[in-house]
Amino acid sequence: MNEIAQAPAPDINPKRRRILIILLVVFALAGILWLLYWFFVLSTREQTDDAYVNGNKVVISAQIAGTVVSIAAEDTQLVKAGQTLVRLDPVDAQTALSRSASALAQVVRQVRQQALTADQYDSAIVSRRLELARAQTDLAKREPLLADHAIAPEEVRHARESVAMAQAALVQAQRQSKASHALIDGAPVQDNPAVQQAKAVYRDAWIAAQRNAVIAPVSGYVAERSVQLGQRIQAGQALMTVIPLNSLWVDANFKEVQLAHLRIGQAAEVRSDLYGSAVLYHGRVKGVAAGTGAAFSLLPTQNASGNWIKVVQRVPVRIQIDDKDLVKNPLRVGLSATVTVDTTDRSGAMLAQESSGAEGDTQVYMQDLNKANAAADDIVRANL
Repeated sequence: MNEIAQAPAPDINPKRRRILIILLVVFALAGILWLLYWFFVLSTREQTDDAYVNGNKVVISAQIAGTVVSIAAEDTQLVKAGQTLVRLDPVDAQTALSRSASALAQVVRQVRQQALTADQYDSAIVSRRLELARAQTDLAKREPLLADHAIAPEEVRHARESVAMAQAALVQAQRQSKASHALIDGAPVQDNPAVQQAKAVYRDAWIAAQRNAVIAPVSGYVAERSVQLGQRIQAGQALMTVIPLNSLWVDANFKEVQLAHLRIGQAAEVRSDLYGSAVLYHGRVKGVAAGTGAAFSLLPTQNASGNWIKVVQRVPVRIQIDDKDLVKNPLRVGLSATVTVDTTDRSGAMLAQESSGAEGDTQVYMQDLNKANAAADDIVRANL
């Protein structure tokens, strides 16, 4: 036979077929697991590594002008609220305080004198009334005698003039009494308007003397110290910065395509580049900025110029970190971080619906006013 018989094609190795089937099943399961992981985990999270730690930077400045004679804080040092940071030359303030104290004491004594003067005018009214009554009695005795020509007409005329003069003197005394009482009536000496005005001047001088000491309004760490000994500073001039590291937040710059499911109050996880993935910070979405970073830049982009290239914008989202985590692992302002927000619960608001009230307060300055009032009251009592 010229035709060569062809051998049948060998079957695929059963072992190889089984391996291919197993690989196919493994890849299918991996794909299904990935889809499930994306649907239940990744699709409910938004993540960005464009995030930075931020906090309050309290600028310390003097409330009065003066010359620096002492500096009690240096960069990196911890200071407590109410602690003295800088002292100014107290000579001018102490001199003004002494003048205002003397003026307050003088005003108290003047008000006391006005009260005594008013009592004196009250006594003068009584005296003028007696003089008027005596003059009227003398006139009443002389007028009948004039009809009988038993007395000269000049005497009657003089008696009538005496009555008129006594009446005028009584009116003058009454008006002088009213004028004196107008300065003191309605309030005791310590509440007299003149005394209160002098007390206000004394309080200003007392507070100015106390403000020679520049104090820390909050507890934190000193940074950016620029003040030097002997420097003449003005009121409001920045001397240093105090940063409270016990209350920090993260400004996470999410892409605009990631904002659809972000809500205020959602839980967030923060990992800082300082500690790496070993340390996890817990926080919550506190708020979303009112515009993109480009909108608030010094030179906003002008897309109407014609040379337009679409760039995905980013919006700052504030993540408030749990203070307990900051105590365990302190952070610094400006550090980089990675933020992951769990968007499973989307029932919250996208933007703040009401004001949250005061974000901070300090009581260190209230002590000045209370002590100033007490010192002024001591001067008033000493001169009553």
